Amino acid sequence: MKIYTKTGDKGTTALFGGTRVPKHHIRIESYGTVDELNSHIGLIRDQDINTHYKELLIHVQDRLFTVGAILATDPDKSIFKNGRERLNIPKISSENIELLEKKIDIMNEALPPMTHFVLPGGHQTVSFCHIARCVCRRAERLATALNDISPVDSNTLIYLNRLSDYLFVLARKLSFDLKANEIKWIPEKH
Repeated sequence: MKIYTKTGDKGTTALFGGTRVPKHHIRIESYGTVDELNSHIGLIRDQDINTHYKELLIHVQDRLFTVGAILATDPDKSIFKNGRERLNIPKISSENIELLEKKIDIMNEALPPMTHFVLPGGHQTVSFCHIARCVCRRAERLATALNDISPVDSNTLIYLNRLSDYLFVLARKLSFDLKANEIKWIPEKH
């Protein structure tokens, strides 16, 4: 399989289904940011963390490829006129969302209650989680902006929202597991 196609040399790229759009199109920004997020999650997974976190992160990376495929598809090209799917695009299910919620709840049970916002950092692995969380929030913002122009499956949007919550709680849980200093944000008084 060739890596270069020479079809994007004039600033356009093809969506799944064949529609060509400018490389700066909001749809490209959306799935490109999901790809960036997936790389950051790979970086977290490469850290010295518990195997059960790594296994879930592999599952999340798989789901992010699904999110990317959904965002990379022109909705007008994915459905036949009779309402059947033309392209076999996987979906984000409510079970995918519920899995993240369940893992968030399990981690939260082991953590002291939050009384303040926390400053990102304290350990390199924790910082990677916070970076991934921020990229996930950006992916969510871009996907919701895309949704204003062209409908995006609601479970896809919900999944990105829950994933950013998961990454935040994972950062806190890893701080706890690694005995890293979690610094509370207490606004300075002037």
